[in-house]
Amino acid sequence: MRQIITRAALLVVLAVVVGQLAEQAVRTLPPARPAPPAPPAPSPAAALAVAPPVPIEQNSYRGSVVVPRDARGHFVVDARVDGRRMEFMLDTGASVVALRARDAAALGIHPAARDFTVVVKTANGATRAAPVQLGMVEVGGLNLRNVVAVVSPDEVLSENLLGLSFLSRLRRYEYSNGKMVLEQ
Repeated sequence: MRQIITRAALLVVLAVVVGQLAEQAVRTLPPARPAPPAPPAPSPAAALAVAPPVPIEQNSYRGSVVVPRDARGHFVVDARVDGRRMEFMLDTGASVVALRARDAAALGIHPAARDFTVVVKTANGATRAAPVQLGMVEVGGLNLRNVVAVVSPDEVLSENLLGLSFLSRLRRYEYSNGKMVLEQ
C-alpha cells in the first residue's frame, strides 16, 4: 500500500520537478506529448506478485521496442544507463526519469546534500531530489543522449522510473493491445 501511495505522490511531485529543472537550465526539454490512456488497474493479487522484467520485443528494422506487462500489470524494462544495466518502470505520468540514490551511486553519481534542490511533494510529505543529466539511456536498442533525471532518496522511491524526459524524446510511444510500444 505504501508503494502505491508513494508512486501516486511522486507523479504529482515530478510535475513540479520539471519546472524547477527548466529554471536551472539543465537542458531544455521538448514539449511533452499527451500521455496515452492508462492501462486498467491490476487486480490486488497481481499487484502483490513480484516478477522480474518481462523480456522486450525489439524490431530493429523499425527501431521499435514492444514492452509487455509484468505480473503486476506494470511495464518494466531492463535499460542501460551510461553502460550500466538498470531496471525501470515505464511511467507516462512521471515528468522526468527518476533514480533511486543507490542506483545513481552505481553510476558514480553521488549528489551532496546541497545538490538536493528540487522540492518533491509526496503523500508522505515533502522531500528533495537532486537534478542530474544522464549521458546515455538505452532501452532495447533505442538510444538517447543527455537525458534529464532526478535522484531521490531510496526511502522515497521504490523503483526507478522511466518518465517523460526519456519517453517524450522518442518519435512515438503508445499503449496498444495491452503493450507499450516505443519507437525512435
